[in-house]
Amino acid sequence: MDNITMVSTPAHTLRKNRTAGFAPGTLALAISGALMASVATADETSIALDKLKIEESLTPDTNPYAVPGAPYLADRVSDPRRTRSLAETPQTITVLTAAEISDSGRSDLREILDGQPGITLGTGENGNAFGDRYIIRGHEARSDIFIDGLRDPGMTVRESFAVEQVEISKGPSSSFAGRGTTGGAVNSATKRASTEYDFTKLSAGIGTDNYHRLTLDTNQVIDYDTALRANILHAQEDVPERSPADRERIGAALSLSHQFTDQLEITADYYHFEGTDSPDLGTYIDRSSGKVVRNIPAYVQDEDFLESQVDTFTVRMGYEINPQTRIVNLTRYGTTDNGYITTGARGTTAYSTMTDATNDTNGYTSASLSTHQGWQEVEYFANQLNLLTTQEIGGLDHELVIGAEYSHQSVLNGVYNTSSSGSANCFTVGRSGVGESYCITDADGNTVAGVNHLMQRDITRGDADSDWNVETLSLSLMDTVDLTDRWTLFGGIRHDYYDYKTTANFDPDGRSGPLPRAPHDFTDKGGYWNGHIGASYDITPRANIYASFSTATNLNGGESDVGTSCGYGGICVDASDPQLGDPERTQSWELGTKWRLQDDRLLATAALFRITKNDVMEQPTGDSYSTEGSLNTGKNRVEGIELGLAGNLTERLSVQAGLAVMNAEVLESVNADNVGKTLANFADRSASLLLKYQATPAFALGGSATYESARYTGQPDTAANEDLGVPEYTVFDAFASYQVNRDLKFRLNVGNLFNKDYYLAAYRSGSFTYIGDKRNAQLTMEYSF
Repeated sequence: MDNITMVSTPAHTLRKNRTAGFAPGTLALAISGALMASVATADETSIALDKLKIEESLTPDTNPYAVPGAPYLADRVSDPRRTRSLAETPQTITVLTAAEISDSGRSDLREILDGQPGITLGTGENGNAFGDRYIIRGHEARSDIFIDGLRDPGMTVRESFAVEQVEISKGPSSSFAGRGTTGGAVNSATKRASTEYDFTKLSAGIGTDNYHRLTLDTNQVIDYDTALRANILHAQEDVPERSPADRERIGAALSLSHQFTDQLEITADYYHFEGTDSPDLGTYIDRSSGKVVRNIPAYVQDEDFLESQVDTFTVRMGYEINPQTRIVNLTRYGTTDNGYITTGARGTTAYSTMTDATNDTNGYTSASLSTHQGWQEVEYFANQLNLLTTQEIGGLDHELVIGAEYSHQSVLNGVYNTSSSGSANCFTVGRSGVGESYCITDADGNTVAGVNHLMQRDITRGDADSDWNVETLSLSLMDTVDLTDRWTLFGGIRHDYYDYKTTANFDPDGRSGPLPRAPHDFTDKGGYWNGHIGASYDITPRANIYASFSTATNLNGGESDVGTSCGYGGICVDASDPQLGDPERTQSWELGTKWRLQDDRLLATAALFRITKNDVMEQPTGDSYSTEGSLNTGKNRVEGIELGLAGNLTERLSVQAGLAVMNAEVLESVNADNVGKTLANFADRSASLLLKYQATPAFALGGSATYESARYTGQPDTAANEDLGVPEYTVFDAFASYQVNRDLKFRLNVGNLFNKDYYLAAYRSGSFTYIGDKRNAQLTMEYSF
């Protein structure tokens, strides 16, 4: 017999598999016996056999949503309301599997999303370091982050150690996600306990810049119906070439699953995370030249910190009423505590003496330091109930999803009181005239001595300055139906009733301040409808074209972290009549096609889209932190094309790639000069490519490239300041892995392979220009037992 391909055995032992009919040893003997019998038969009868190909079994910790044998391709998303596979869903959805995230070497959600087309980062405004800000297809998405389909409120550091896959939905998604989601939404699917396997995987990494990372993922079957899974994390590193700026992550995720009956399964999860950084706000843009200042010293101060602590409890319940109908319920309670003191640097003319500053003589170019601070307490409760049923109506099978969701979210924002006891080393001219300051370079351009110890702040926790609350009750209905063998219709509608209240300082002539100064209750109650409708046509059994229309709604003051700062998504009112006005509304059209190739192990997608946002709140006075604004006067549009490719190009070559070419335009504005301009923090071209080549059964190598075009500064949903921006960049990463044996594997990651200087985003004034990580390397050992 010839043309028989043998494939390695699974790396782990099957503990329990309710669908398996044979133990692994029995199966191996059966295969061996069959092969020996085939040889004997071939000798006697000379029968030519077809090629026998035995696929490698899935490992126990394999992503349950992924396509077997295609580590970079997900078959579906984790949300049960998406009743069809990704290839059949009429929307651009990018899924990043755990295998891809691991190979890329990226771990924080911010790093992961920054490498995706159509997504850019904004700065935490005014140094708001809560603030990884995500901008999807040109629109603010910092509050559109979800965990297992439930909104994750607050501004916090998010890590991937307990994540199965990251799902990025492009375009308005309010029928699934509720308020916001103008440009899209990001959902992380977490790892859950399974009664199928026992396994333990230990991962330990070391690297440059004092990097170390230790994770443990273990699933233990307690009995036939019960399993416990635990994920543990500790990681720390200096920011490459920006020490003493550093990052530390500690986490634990526990999942307990129990099958009470054949119909009822309940899973309880607990998630704890602590992120502790000495944050680096980067460099700044020289306002006279419009260029980013390079080679700025690392000026983080000794007392700087960014801290996040997250605790959430989630209970999932699945109940099968009959083979056509099941109930899925999620209940979650969570708290998050965030706080930060950060130091910013701003280009200035510095003087050695007050006399020089007063007379504007002997000035030299430097950068002066400033303090930015805040704290946040988040508490929330949510319950989501979905009834999924397939019913014959009018002679057609309808896949119905009937949903109800209740949530109550509270975010208390406050300030720290700081005073600096360090000796000033320069004088600068500011709004209040000449004053003492802290400069990071001297008159000769040299970094000053003790640059990280200049300010020596005393810090105490101060008062709250906004108390943000929203209670929401939502009802939804979705339907998917095959009209013919080729035509499929999708539709959904959702109504959200909300009760909104924020207590914050209201002073049209001033800025937000602590509550004791002038608290005011801003309240709003009401409801709004959103929906989506789409249709797809199967060109072939593995290719389709589709068209879809969807809507979204944003509440005035819907961003929980900015209080009454009208210019940043906070409360925006007419000073003479402090009413919240109408919500902002968005409509989106998308025309696309999806192709399953390579025996369904490669998915190619293409989409044309247009997103139009109406009734935009605007802040025309020049004071972005004021409550006073112009209600529902703006309108903008983003349109473009996005291409995607995920899966196996060949049996040895895996890919995840994307390209977005977009155009943004302000169509209407209270400020006529803004009409026709692009949007702030918007890249009209972006692309990513991740390739992995399995050179031998043991050795694999790969790399990635990330490209973003130039982006310009400004406030969310406003015209960009095209005089200030960050240049385009392309960054290359590389990795290689070696499977020593079935249990032991090593992986080497090199980030920013060519040590490129690049910048992620800039604050509207040009300050806080985030610096991309310089070259770094990590070696990781993975051991399974």
